[in-house]
Amino acid sequence: MKKLLLTFVLSAFYVTSASADLGVNVGVSGQAGLFTASATESTGTTTKGTGSEHGEAAWGSIFLEASINDKFMVGVDYVPMALETETAETAKSADSYDAAGTKTVTAQTNNVQIDFEHLTTLYAAFMMNDNFYLKAGVTQVDVITNENLGTGASYANAELDGSMFGLGYHNALDNGAFFRFEGNYMSFDGATVSATGTNADNKIQLKNLDGISGKISIGKTF
Repeated sequence: MKKLLLTFVLSAFYVTSASADLGVNVGVSGQAGLFTASATESTGTTTKGTGSEHGEAAWGSIFLEASINDKFMVGVDYVPMALETETAETAKSADSYDAAGTKTVTAQTNNVQIDFEHLTTLYAAFMMNDNFYLKAGVTQVDVITNENLGTGASYANAELDGSMFGLGYHNALDNGAFFRFEGNYMSFDGATVSATGTNADNKIQLKNLDGISGKISIGKTF
């Protein structure tokens, strides 16, 4: 998908450079939102547990757009910094028995933290009038799992694809600068990651990751 994103954007800017009716927009954005996620952990065909969480996130991004007759825009938005979750810690007890049948209880501490890296959005926007626009796009993000599990197991990283829809307000100034206010809904597809090492038959299935966000952008038209 990353190659598709790059090819599409480069093609759009090639067309832009060949036409006097088209322009280029560049800018930066700040965004904050509320997201929810649910996941299931299983061993083989047995479900060990299901949970859901919600949390806030804030991030900055840069964007590059091709603008057609000030009515239609196609662009790419990229987040250069990782979005880092807090570390979740759980303590569990594991029972073991020696040859004589004596039980030993061992405490195990599990720490899990996740980074969302290279969040990239390819989008198209249409100006409904001089100020308000509709926006839709596809997104991709790398999910990096950082875990320290008492069992010694670890989980593979994953790549999530998704989509976004938004409504925004655009105000252009006489000097070519502009600013925008935007509300977005983002939804990522699920993914399944498997454990390696100890408990290699364990799997975690991310069922959904959805959220709403507000976005402020400033930019310049060339």
